[in-house]
Amino acid sequence: MTGPLPPATRAPADDARATDHGPASDDAVVWRPSPAHRERSRLLDFARREGLADDAALAAREVADPGWYWDAVVRDLALPWHRPYDPSRVLDLSGGVAWPEWFPGGGFNYVEGAVDRRAAGEDRERTAIVWEGDDGAVRRLTYGELGAAVNRAANALRAMGVAAGDRVGIFLPMLVETAVATLACGKLGAIYVPMFSGYGADAVAARLRDCGATTLITADGARRRGATVPMKVTADAALALAPDVRRCLVVRRTGDDAPWVAGRDLWWDDALAAAPAACPTAPTAGNDPYMVIYTSGTTGKPKGAVHVHAGFPIKAAHDLAYCFDLHADDTLFWMTDLGWMMGPWAIGGGLLLGATLLLFEGTPDFPAPDRLWRLVEDHRVTVLGVAPTAIRALMSHGEGWVSARDRSSLRVLGSTGETWNPGPWRWYFDQVGGGRCPVINYSGGTETGGGIVGCTTVRPQKPCAFTGPVPGMDADVVDDAGRPVRGAVGELIVRQPWVGMTRGFWRDPRRYEETYWSRLDGVWVHGDWAEVDADGFWYIRGRSDDTLKVAGKRVGPSEVESAAVAHPAVQEAAAIGVPHPVKGETVVVFAVLKPGRAPTPELADGVRRTCGELLGAALRPEAVRFVAELPKTRNAKIMRRVIRAAYLGLPAGDVSALENPAAVEAIAALGGADRRSRDSGP
Repeated sequence: MTGPLPPATRAPADDARATDHGPASDDAVVWRPSPAHRERSRLLDFARREGLADDAALAAREVADPGWYWDAVVRDLALPWHRPYDPSRVLDLSGGVAWPEWFPGGGFNYVEGAVDRRAAGEDRERTAIVWEGDDGAVRRLTYGELGAAVNRAANALRAMGVAAGDRVGIFLPMLVETAVATLACGKLGAIYVPMFSGYGADAVAARLRDCGATTLITADGARRRGATVPMKVTADAALALAPDVRRCLVVRRTGDDAPWVAGRDLWWDDALAAAPAACPTAPTAGNDPYMVIYTSGTTGKPKGAVHVHAGFPIKAAHDLAYCFDLHADDTLFWMTDLGWMMGPWAIGGGLLLGATLLLFEGTPDFPAPDRLWRLVEDHRVTVLGVAPTAIRALMSHGEGWVSARDRSSLRVLGSTGETWNPGPWRWYFDQVGGGRCPVINYSGGTETGGGIVGCTTVRPQKPCAFTGPVPGMDADVVDDAGRPVRGAVGELIVRQPWVGMTRGFWRDPRRYEETYWSRLDGVWVHGDWAEVDADGFWYIRGRSDDTLKVAGKRVGPSEVESAAVAHPAVQEAAAIGVPHPVKGETVVVFAVLKPGRAPTPELADGVRRTCGELLGAALRPEAVRFVAELPKTRNAKIMRRVIRAAYLGLPAGDVSALENPAAVEAIAALGGADRRSRDSGP
């Protein structure tokens, strides 16, 4: 957190404009914590155990002494260390602020805390993982069964030649074996490389080559929307482009015939059946890498963020404990793929806290629009995470699909990946949570290991807002000179290092330093526009590289998109800036209409007028173009960069995360038609 601030910028107080939830403006507080939320809160318990009055006092202390804070976190979460670190020397900055070393000298392997101690202790009969497939199949593993499976998988990988420090690609849908594979790599001290299950062969091969992987774990296929996706075919095509991968371990998921290379390929269940059920956990140093996770860049080359044992998993557990208030009696379900950071985040953080983790292979609206809500009902989910864009899509099916399912188990709602619009946020809050569950808005990134800004269950909430920096994050909003700004859009920055931040990009330290540390001396510049309002609530206004600058005014795309979605015919929207001979840049909005609404020039003009009324005439879009769908990643994040490139006929950069290429083709066709129209004009 940023520490004590002037009254207008301090974290929202418990009584900050608090009202009962219900009809209110988008600038009003619509939820406040009940006594039950405060009594259960892990965050408040943590503060009190440290002799502090509340979370605000904890925030002030953490900014003043980050080493003290993270040492206290490790003690509060009871994380096991096989070699103690020196509590008087928790943070070593001798390598510079961009390269901190946390817990120097300490020995930590996150698998000991996530699996070993629970599998061998009183938690061994508690459920660790519940899995549901696209086809409705269900599996459950206790912590004891998970421990045995992880041990066998680790022994199988060792028999295949995998050793500490080796890179292992994991190209799987969300299965039980997916979690087991990640944990088995950690147990050996190997480094796993999660990959989006929808990648094509080139994207898989590029990551395998870049990290120097020697082994790939994949499946014969996956099930998606009732159809079979032949993953082994894609994997084989990738391996033909990545010759250094010598072994391929294959999970039987569909039972369909799969191509096979004798001597290289091995069935997962055969390998585990031959492996012992006991395996010692490698005594890794806390700063040994355990994962390289790739994130798309604006160029054609993705960035491999390096994460360590005493980093990302601790940050994930920390954020789940103190933002989402996750306890061992909770069931956590985050709608994600392993290739997005929320997959490793949920597995590592959820299991470190001893919770039950629900994994789901399918999509939220198949075979019917109530699939997501049925998962909540059937598995008694208590903490649910869904991307805002997924909520926008589910809204179109109506409220009946939600109300027909029992959601009484829900205690906390979560979201990340995209900025909210008020309408969808309220639908999530009112229809899904019944107005009783806080929406923990959470934003950070693959490189940060978790959230920079977020909410907690002990502070009031406004629609779409964050209550402030995530505990442990010395974040601020600043102008181009690094001066704090309030009531205006500025750069989101972090002033001090934190546990969970990447240890650079794989074999590319210069790119890491240039990306985050080159703009303001000694400060992490995240690349998001943010704003803090007069009540101390924080908002993300879009990516810095997505910023719209119209007639000298800077505005985030999310503000324009929220205005467009305010029109009753618009389901979701994406706003981009395009060159303009007079204004320098103007706005084009791509809108998806609600079912039953037909695209017409009159409707487009109506959306433009709505934006102008809400944002001012200067920010009224130059054009509104209707499309059937917006280009998105598998976890429903809208790819504005790709939209802009397609519309303007420019190179799109890395598009390996894109799920629906047809959406890009449609936008490119619109852009081509618009350019031809302009060129043929007077």
